[in-house]
Amino acid sequence: MLLKFTKMHGAGNDFVMLDGVRQRIELSPEQLRLLADRHFGVGCDQILIVEKSANKEADFRYRIFNSDGGEVEQCGNGARCFMRFVQDEKLTTKREIIVETHCGLISPRIEQDGRVTVNMGAPIFEPANIPFDGGSGAASEPLEVDGKTLRISALSMGNPHAVQVVDDIEMAPVRDLGPLIECHPRFPKRVNAGFMQVMDRRNIRLRVYERGAGETLSCGTGACAAVVAGIRRELLDSPVNVATRGGTLSIAWEGDGKAVLMTGPAITVFAGEINI
Repeated sequence: MLLKFTKMHGAGNDFVMLDGVRQRIELSPEQLRLLADRHFGVGCDQILIVEKSANKEADFRYRIFNSDGGEVEQCGNGARCFMRFVQDEKLTTKREIIVETHCGLISPRIEQDGRVTVNMGAPIFEPANIPFDGGSGAASEPLEVDGKTLRISALSMGNPHAVQVVDDIEMAPVRDLGPLIECHPRFPKRVNAGFMQVMDRRNIRLRVYERGAGETLSCGTGACAAVVAGIRRELLDSPVNVATRGGTLSIAWEGDGKAVLMTGPAITVFAGEINI
């Protein structure tokens, strides 16, 4: 099967974009893993598929697959690339659209400066809806990992996150603790592990070990989760600049029940075809 694709990235978090509106796309987990492979395929953190939506409120449907071939609920950096992609491919002329995802509707828009802002919806703190077994919904709670007690903030941005504060982001044990947190038995659907260093009340540095992808250069939902966690723990004030290894995102959140707004770049790298 000859498959047309576009390679994009949002602050270094990279994607293979597939147009499922004008071509039929049915890929097995093995084929998805091949596409994502950086040696034998195109190479990416996630594969994003644009489809028609059956929801009358939505312009498109958005499907997200991690590099391990598993489908997931949400991807913030991908949502910005999704908006740029459908405009560049002339699938829409709108500057703001409504997109159906596995966890609900989101609304990305292109700003005048070319960056994209995404309304990511309100964060979820109820442990059963994250899901986080034995959680209390508090801003900070304990998690036993490798014989140590970590203090984490557990929440969902459409996908589950566990955020901890560290003193030095460069020395943080992301590669050691990340996989242990990701697969912790208290997170039955696994979790994205965030490591946040607070620089001041409006600036943080962040690394994220993503569920099904490992550490990425940037994680949009992880940035949202970190800022929400920091505001709930009274460490931050909105809006917050989030410096990742791939670039900077701006996150705004006005408190419980309010939507999180994420603004950042969406860059096209190249387009091509691949036989799958």
